[in-house]
Amino acid sequence: MPYQGGNRLPAEKASKLGHLDVIRSPLVQQLCKNFNDPNCCLPVSSKILWQNLPNSGNEANIIFSTDGSLQVIENRQPPHKAIAFVKTVLFKIDQHAISKLDRETPNPFAIRDLMSDSALFHATAFPLRHAVIPGKTIYHAVREIIYESIKDKGLNDAIDGAIMETLKWLVYEKWNPTPKTQLEKFGCPHCKENVATLQFDEEKGKCPGCNGEIYITDMFGLHLNMQDDFAPNQVASDYMSVNETLMIFTPIRYFWETNKDVLKNCLMIKDGPLSLRATLAKLAAPIRRFFRFAKESEVEIAMIGQEKSGMFYDHLQLIGNTAPNYSIFIPNNEYIRSEIQHSNSIGIYGQDTNYGAKVFIKYNDYHKMVINIPTGEKGEFVNNPSSANLIAFERIIATLPKILSNRYEGALFPIELANGVASLSTYPSAKVLKLFSKDAIEK
Repeated sequence: MPYQGGNRLPAEKASKLGHLDVIRSPLVQQLCKNFNDPNCCLPVSSKILWQNLPNSGNEANIIFSTDGSLQVIENRQPPHKAIAFVKTVLFKIDQHAISKLDRETPNPFAIRDLMSDSALFHATAFPLRHAVIPGKTIYHAVREIIYESIKDKGLNDAIDGAIMETLKWLVYEKWNPTPKTQLEKFGCPHCKENVATLQFDEEKGKCPGCNGEIYITDMFGLHLNMQDDFAPNQVASDYMSVNETLMIFTPIRYFWETNKDVLKNCLMIKDGPLSLRATLAKLAAPIRRFFRFAKESEVEIAMIGQEKSGMFYDHLQLIGNTAPNYSIFIPNNEYIRSEIQHSNSIGIYGQDTNYGAKVFIKYNDYHKMVINIPTGEKGEFVNNPSSANLIAFERIIATLPKILSNRYEGALFPIELANGVASLSTYPSAKVLKLFSKDAIEK
């Protein structure tokens, strides 16, 4: 590890000739040869069971998609003040509108009209480091911002129902004829004891241990990673994940309460996996129970999450080229552990965090994708899923070819459009946000 440069002296430079002895080794030369061979050491095909896609099923005509974006703006000068901006969007579109778009070069004005009529977004900001809110520590300021952001009235009024109501609908299991009477106990943000809870339908209350004020959003435990004057970037990322999940479930809640039959003609699409990491997984269990209850009530909810990066996406790039067109592969737990994670763990992958099974789909060489589809077997995570376990599988497979985009490989129009609204790109969005937050950061 070289010495770093300072105000007076330059950084230490690495030797330009130190590699010569290394590359003379026959073993290293063989490694370099294999490294440059794209066909070397590909996965064993006998472990991969591609199956033909079904050609039956009624396609969904109403599609909802959600996406989110995060930008952290940090001052390069000590004490490195930082603010995180989060934006999430809910996008609604129907098959008739999609059929009018050119899949190669969609008209920008047509996309603009779709967005103006169909996209709803939510935005918020979090102080992360040394960005002072008078009278509040960062710890309690972020807690309050999370709570108030979920109660965002502008967004709630626009979609004829609250994101907060969706949160309560899920965690209190209000979809069930016998809902929960109180929340599962969680860590109090004041006394740190695992005794905090709220009674049915409450949004905030008092900790039974220390009488400190608690919010329903404290159940996610985001405060566990914060200090009085510090919040990691992961807090903003976790909030975005929760908000995306609540957004895609809001139309589900609305139609469940008003007209369940509409849900039989819908497809819900979430950008990213159907999972909630770490303490956020408290929301995954009631979601799995809801999917099971809906299936038993003969109202199958069609939902997918698309993974556009990560280890499952990378694995598809390895196995997808040799796969037949119009095929599907559903990896089981053993395959995920050994071939994708390369792990010796004996546990079930995603048992506590996921509410959807991983599915590889290939339509052609340009449309390969990793999607997640919920399962509904006894409310438990399915260890070795098959197409029979996947909820609304035939409706999903019938709909996907109608919403493929040719602008990007493996792209879906609804996610592409939602991303266009939600995106906070590095440039120019980050520069605009930096100018906007300049005064707050420099004070």
